[in-house]
Amino acid sequence: MYGKAFAPEYQGALTTLSVNSSLVDVLAAGTEQLRAAERAGAPGEVARSGLAVAEAHRRLGQVGDADRAWKASYRAARGAGDTAAMAWALWSGGTLARQRGAFPLAWRLLGLAAEFGERGGDIVVRGYSLAGMAETGRIQGDYEAVGALHEQLLAEARKRGEARHTVWALEGIAQIHRNTGSYDTAYAMFEEAAEIAGRADDRRGHAWALRGLADIVSVRDGDAERALGLLAEAEVTCREMNLSSALAYNHKMRGNVLYRAGRYAEARDVYTQALAEFRAMSEPRGEALSRLGLAKSLAHLGHDLDDTAAELADLAQVLERIGLRHARQMVARAQAEFGIVTDADADADADADTDAGATSPPTPGAPATTTATATAAATEADAAAAAADVDTSATTLAGTEVGR
Repeated sequence: MYGKAFAPEYQGALTTLSVNSSLVDVLAAGTEQLRAAERAGAPGEVARSGLAVAEAHRRLGQVGDADRAWKASYRAARGAGDTAAMAWALWSGGTLARQRGAFPLAWRLLGLAAEFGERGGDIVVRGYSLAGMAETGRIQGDYEAVGALHEQLLAEARKRGEARHTVWALEGIAQIHRNTGSYDTAYAMFEEAAEIAGRADDRRGHAWALRGLADIVSVRDGDAERALGLLAEAEVTCREMNLSSALAYNHKMRGNVLYRAGRYAEARDVYTQALAEFRAMSEPRGEALSRLGLAKSLAHLGHDLDDTAAELADLAQVLERIGLRHARQMVARAQAEFGIVTDADADADADADTDAGATSPPTPGAPATTTATATAAATEADAAAAAADVDTSATTLAGTEVGR
């Protein structure tokens, strides 16, 4: 039996905030409490309130502010000697890195967060961090590496009756099934996720589940109107809670539904809207996927084939650079759809093998540095936080993903 969903990232004086609190309200409350903690000279509370500020900024698409906030939270936690709070800050930083397309950095930060969570006795942040690693691998298309971890985390969440985490795991596994063609299984899991989220009053999780259901209804059943209705329902939540990233992905999915229905002019307009939204929040995955949908829509509307070929070639390079294997395959299918022959076609299998080893973790089921001493791990975390100053600023792509 699942209880009401809660938001463990809202800590200290902010535990009264709901999982459904508007992100604008979370940012205001977190900033107020952060300033009060700084005046009081309470580094532990600075770290905890700073975490909420970082997460609000991240989910609002304000990546520069989010980047500064999670690092400040980490430094405060480090000063307070609070290992669990350090883990939460690293989790936030790793999630932001994934959102910005810096996947190697995301693996590094999330692996450290999982280790620190275990060392600090906080099983929730450990679970969230491992879940972040699993989601990073899934987004990259490395399903074999992270499928078992998704299942493990789902079992743990079910055992503890954690509705929000159960919904996340169900949606992640459902997405893997969807991307590998098991539409019925994917639909059933998205449906269960939507039901659990609804009972637990997890509006964010419910909105993501509706988006997944809309995708399946569109691609499997060809029912564009029902899919658009599900997306419209999810959009209400996204707007009421100021879920900028989720709203942009909702719009991108709306473009997919319209494209599949042959409504190319409408799809073009929606993809253009989504592209602008992703660019505004510097989210490269969503930007690349929107560019792909827009290029395909324009091609069907009579756009010059050479220009389409150039855009798809550029997208293939972008996706290869940031390690999105599944999305790169989508570009290859688009090139085949429009009869575009590329020099890389003959080398596709070899390239895929190379990609598989380029950005995947050593073993996603366990923290990356489990044999390190506490001192060495802290030094590694400090180095990772410092490296993030370089790594996350270098992820803006040519032409320039909520995260949950």
